[in-house]
Amino acid sequence: MDFKNESFIPMLFGGDINTYSVARAFYERYKVRSYVFGKFPSGPSYKSKIITYTPNINIDKDEVFLDTVKSFCKKNEDKKVILIGCGDSYAALVSKYKASLPGNAVAPYTDFELINKLQQKAYFYELCEKHGIDYPDTIVYTQDMKDDFPMNFPYPVILKPSNPVRYWECPFDTQEKVYKIADREELIKVIHDIYGAGYDDKLIIQDMIPGNDEYMNVLTSYSDKNGKVKMMCLGHVLLEEHTPHGSGNHAVIITESNKTLMSKVKTLLEELGYIGFSNFDIKYDERDNKYKFFEINTRQGRSNFYVTGSGLNISKYIVEEYINGNTLSFESPKKPHLWLVVPKAVAKKYVHRPENKKMLNALLKKHEYVNPVFMKGDNSPNRMLRMIKNHLSHYKKYKIYYK
Repeated sequence: MDFKNESFIPMLFGGDINTYSVARAFYERYKVRSYVFGKFPSGPSYKSKIITYTPNINIDKDEVFLDTVKSFCKKNEDKKVILIGCGDSYAALVSKYKASLPGNAVAPYTDFELINKLQQKAYFYELCEKHGIDYPDTIVYTQDMKDDFPMNFPYPVILKPSNPVRYWECPFDTQEKVYKIADREELIKVIHDIYGAGYDDKLIIQDMIPGNDEYMNVLTSYSDKNGKVKMMCLGHVLLEEHTPHGSGNHAVIITESNKTLMSKVKTLLEELGYIGFSNFDIKYDERDNKYKFFEINTRQGRSNFYVTGSGLNISKYIVEEYINGNTLSFESPKKPHLWLVVPKAVAKKYVHRPENKKMLNALLKKHEYVNPVFMKGDNSPNRMLRMIKNHLSHYKKYKIYYK
C-alpha cells in the first residue's frame, strides 16, 4: 500500500467494522495509515495493511485509555493526532478527557456532559418531545416500579436498555441487544435477568412498530466546532442482521433524501450546540405515516461507510476543519448508492418489497455499491480468510435467525 506523510495521524478506538470503515475513509482520501486500539486481536482492522492494530483488553478503562493516548501523542509530537471513538464508550472517553489531552491531540467531540446525557435513551425522548420529533410509545422502566406496572400498548413489545454502555458491562448468558417480548410473563422474566446481572439503570419498553427491516432508516450527521450541521446522509435500510448479539445492525443500505426529516434533526442538533458526528436509528410507521426515532448515537455509526460510499468521505470533515482550518459547506448525497456487508445473493433473497428489490438490483448492475471490508489491495492472507469466512457465514445466519 502507498502512504503519504501527512501532518496528522488518525488514532481510532474499537475493533469492529466501524474502525475499519473510518480507517478506509482516511486512506482513500489522504493515503494515511490509521492506528487502531481495540480489545481483541480480531475483526476487520486486525492484520489490515492500512492499519497498525494494537489489542488491549483494558483499552476502554479510563486510566489505560488516557495513558495510551498520552504515550502515543508523545511519540508523535510532530503531528496532530485525531482521536475517534468507534463505539459509545470510546466516544465518551474522548469527550470526557478532551480538556486534559496533550496539545497535539484533536478531539472533535461535544462536551462530555451532553454526550453522557444523550447516550441515555430516556433523555433523548425528552428532547424528541421538546422538538416535535416522533418516537414510539414508550414506558421508561425503573427498578422501583417492580412487576406491577401498567402497559398502554399491546404485545409484542420492544425492550432495551436506556444506558447501553452500562448494559454491556453486565454480561449474562441470554443477553441480547434488543428484545422482542411476546407477553407479560416474558417481559418480567427478562427484566429480572437484566437487573440480576448487575445492570442498575433504566430500561425502555416500547410499542413495536410493524414492518420488517425495510421500514428502517439511518441518518448520519456531522456538526462543526461551532455546532452547525455541515453534513447529513440519510440511508434507507433494506436488511438488518438477526443474530442475538447483532440484531439491529445494518446489513444493506441505500442512500436517499427526506428534507423534512433532516430539517427537524438539524434544528435539534444546532439548538443543542452539538459537535461532531451523530447517528440516528429511525423506523417508518405506516399506521400513522410518521418516521419514529429510536435513539441517537453520539458518534458515526458502525455502518458509516454508507456515507463515504455515497461520495461524502467522513474523514474529510474532520481533517478540513481541524487540520487545514477550512470552513465547511453543507453537503448531502446527490444520488442513491448501495452499501452492503452480506453476499449479494443474501441481499436479493431477503429484501422483499418490489420497489426496494428493483433499486437494489439496479445499483448492483451498475456497480454502484460497496462492501467496506473488502478494499482493493488490502489482501493479507490472514485477514482475507477471516473476512471471507465471516462474509459467507451470513448464508447460514440468515437461514437460522431470519424470521
